[in-house]
Amino acid sequence: MDNPLIRLADHAAGWRHRPLPADVAHHARRALVDWFAALLPGCSQPPASLMAKVLADQRGTGRAICYVDGRAGALRHAALLNATASHTVEFDDIYRDAGYHPGCPTIPAALAAAQAQGGDMDLLLRAITAGYEVGCRIGLAIQPSHYRYWHTTGTVGTFGAAAAVGVVLGLDETCMAHALATAATMAGGLQQAFRGEGMSKPLHPGHAAEAGALAALAASAGVTGALDVLHGPVGFAAATSEDTGKWDKALAGLDESFAITGMTFKNHGCCGHIFPGLDGLAFLQEAHGFTAEDIRKIHLGGYSATKDVCDRPVVETEQQARFSAQYCIGALLVLGGVRLAAFTPESLADSRIRAVMPKVTVSLDPALAQDYPARRAARLRVELLDGQVLEHYQPTRKGDPDAPLTDAELAAKFRELAEPVLGAAQASTLLDLLREGSTLPGLLKTAFSGK
Repeated sequence: MDNPLIRLADHAAGWRHRPLPADVAHHARRALVDWFAALLPGCSQPPASLMAKVLADQRGTGRAICYVDGRAGALRHAALLNATASHTVEFDDIYRDAGYHPGCPTIPAALAAAQAQGGDMDLLLRAITAGYEVGCRIGLAIQPSHYRYWHTTGTVGTFGAAAAVGVVLGLDETCMAHALATAATMAGGLQQAFRGEGMSKPLHPGHAAEAGALAALAASAGVTGALDVLHGPVGFAAATSEDTGKWDKALAGLDESFAITGMTFKNHGCCGHIFPGLDGLAFLQEAHGFTAEDIRKIHLGGYSATKDVCDRPVVETEQQARFSAQYCIGALLVLGGVRLAAFTPESLADSRIRAVMPKVTVSLDPALAQDYPARRAARLRVELLDGQVLEHYQPTRKGDPDAPLTDAELAAKFRELAEPVLGAAQASTLLDLLREGSTLPGLLKTAFSGK
């Protein structure tokens, strides 16, 4: 077997100068639009808002923009805080087959590096594409067993950030390989961080973005790493999955098909493992016209993560609610959607949502579990008070590659999330730049920074 790290490093370094196909550039711009949509509402919330205060004296000097507080500084500072903010409201993108959110660790590292280096949009799109390709393919090599204990966005995201920053810095194949090798030994992020309470989960991509950037900067200065660290007997894959990596699967189609063209963009502001249940329930509700008050019972059958991560009949906090199938189903029925408004203090206390939750049960469906992670499906059984029993199989999620958000729907999502922070005019200007512009986004005047 060829060394997978060398193969990936060669591929990543090539994005600095290889032709950027128009469709790949378009998908990279879509990812950038989606990332800013997820970032902006998270900038005023903990943990990013708290981290910005405690790290203010460590900002350093430079041209990388920290959107959390609207100030420029060093690359790693901006990457850390922007990445953390972009994973807070759970609207960030997904690479379905690897169970991975590539945008929140990769894009802030790439953008901060491009801003620091005085780059342009073309360089940023190349860096994003390379970072997605490396991170997503490493994710394929270690899933699904990796997800038993590890949070892929924190672990694999470190490689995506390193590759993206490496492209901006102009690393050659050798230096890129050492950047990825160093990134491997700094990768981390535990499942328990979001199975329980606390603010650690958004810090996973924050750490990944900063650590990946550090690895690339170190490699640019001549720091070397262990080049067999991905597939070695005590390397990254062996330590975090069931074997030393499914590298034939991960490297299939390298240089021919690109991960960034197969992204999922979220249509709900909660854990993606709940999405097929929400989509299926919305289908049934539209077809049959029932309300929250008409429900006797709802049963959701799902794959392993639906049950293990999202079967939470009791919630007290916003984070718990975002990972509770019971709460999100109640919110959909009562509020008509699971967007930012579903997780306000008023919604968390809404007696109508709380009344639905005990009526919802979740179980593992063995047939659906066999298809995970390549397919994210759900089976629903809804019993109404009038005696009707409604059943539905939901084969996919709105926003997945086989049911994608259109450019117009993605723009609408961006406006929904960005306008309360930026105002309609500035949000429209930023959207135009992200979709068509040749320069990098710069400082933004936000409702909370006053800048």
